[in-house]
Amino acid sequence: MEPEITTAAQAAADERVVAFGRLLGAANRLEHILGREIEAEFGISHVMFEVLLILGRAGAPGLPMRRIAQEQVLTTGGATRLVDRMVRAGLVERVAEPGDRRVQLVRLTELGERTAVAAARKHARNVQRLFLDVLPPEQRELFKAQLRLVSHAARDALPPLG
Repeated sequence: MEPEITTAAQAAADERVVAFGRLLGAANRLEHILGREIEAEFGISHVMFEVLLILGRAGAPGLPMRRIAQEQVLTTGGATRLVDRMVRAGLVERVAEPGDRRVQLVRLTELGERTAVAAARKHARNVQRLFLDVLPPEQRELFKAQLRLVSHAARDALPPLG
């Protein structure tokens, strides 16, 4: 039986609330630290880096704007503004989809590819140092698998974005 929360003190002490707060706190602090490192060295925001990675996974054809928006949990307008900035920076380009010229795909440019690779090398080292190395070695793979489960469950529960 779930404990009933009847006071603010109980709410603040509820182990479910505390666990989620720790997850958010760790994610926010790490994103701040890691994002600043990427921005300082490569001149791109953390969200731009994430889009470069999304496009890198997609490969040469690229992705439509709505898929980028879904992956980043952005509105289509927010994704469009972000991609516009990335186009101006020379990191991505828009191309017509071969099967439907009305659909625009976003894909990496050569500069975007080089930036994604260089930033990912630094980011991977920082993630190892600040995120994985703090865990006992025998728990790292299980932790990554559990994060994947939580991430996929949250993705599947997310309503479609408009």
